[in-house]
Amino acid sequence: MSDIAETPNNRSKAWIGYLVAAACLVWVFHDVRWRDLFSQMKTVIWWLLVPAVAADIGSYVTQGARWSLLLRPLAPLSVIKATQAIYAALFTNEVLPLRLGEVLRGYLASRWTSLSLTRVFSSIFVERFLDAFWMVLAFGAVVLGVPLPRYLVDAEEMLAGGVFGAAAIFIYLVIRKERQIEAENKPSRSGANVRPGFGARLSHLIENVATTLRSIGSARSFYGAAALSSLLLALQVVSFWLVMRAYGMPLSIWHGAAVFLIVHLGTMVPNAPSNVGTYQFFTVLGLMLFDVDKTVAAGFSVAVFLILTIPLWVIGLFALGQTGLTLRMVREEVAKIAKQR
Repeated sequence: MSDIAETPNNRSKAWIGYLVAAACLVWVFHDVRWRDLFSQMKTVIWWLLVPAVAADIGSYVTQGARWSLLLRPLAPLSVIKATQAIYAALFTNEVLPLRLGEVLRGYLASRWTSLSLTRVFSSIFVERFLDAFWMVLAFGAVVLGVPLPRYLVDAEEMLAGGVFGAAAIFIYLVIRKERQIEAENKPSRSGANVRPGFGARLSHLIENVATTLRSIGSARSFYGAAALSSLLLALQVVSFWLVMRAYGMPLSIWHGAAVFLIVHLGTMVPNAPSNVGTYQFFTVLGLMLFDVDKTVAAGFSVAVFLILTIPLWVIGLFALGQTGLTLRMVREEVAKIAKQR
């Protein structure tokens, strides 16, 4: 069976990701004082790492609860199952390029709920919208708390414009009258039930997505999911900041939030597995904005990555194993899904 990850186009994308990661790591470590790189580890406050890891795990459980609420108008999916799918997807993203885990998450939810992939991926789209919405609000709050370079403020304003544009479209889809949607979905009397052509299939797909978004957005559970999105982001910020404090950095939680948001924004684009390279690059870049020595920042970028990623690997591997799938099977299922689209 052909493998979607082995097509020339996807191989090229993967290699670009690896090259970007290598370039980022070269920049992070090229002028650090190697003797002092991990000297800070001797003064780490180890007990602070326990609540840091707990907050990070709690953020993914919160994400599972949020996804369960978003899917509630469509089909029931327990918080445990939703969290399992999320962890399995995260682990897949950690070891395979091109964010194949996102496809796995949709596949698992579709298999467990009998929902179409279109409807499941529509719920994931709403997740991304809620994440972006709260990230814009968080950036706005951080700008008031700590000074940031103008280019970051401009980037936040551009992101805000995109989010509010998406919000306007989402609200329009939610408030559309049901009878209008039903009228649009009725097959034409003069044509066959099967709509030929790419344009017609695309139109039908958009109609299905719009209907799904309306079902999710008009349900009471949507408001609970929106509230959980703020908790999810808060837990991630606290987790990152606690590792900073454990590492001996005397920075406020506002500084921790700023660095976390910079890292989060910088690693949104698919790149090398585990975001290796880009994660360290944006961590160091963010810390240097607040006059943290580059050697200290580089050591921290490795430490925080390992502290918050190793538990994810362990839980994610277990979650993937419980699905009965292997990484090879994941790639094959992704290839099937790609052929169906």
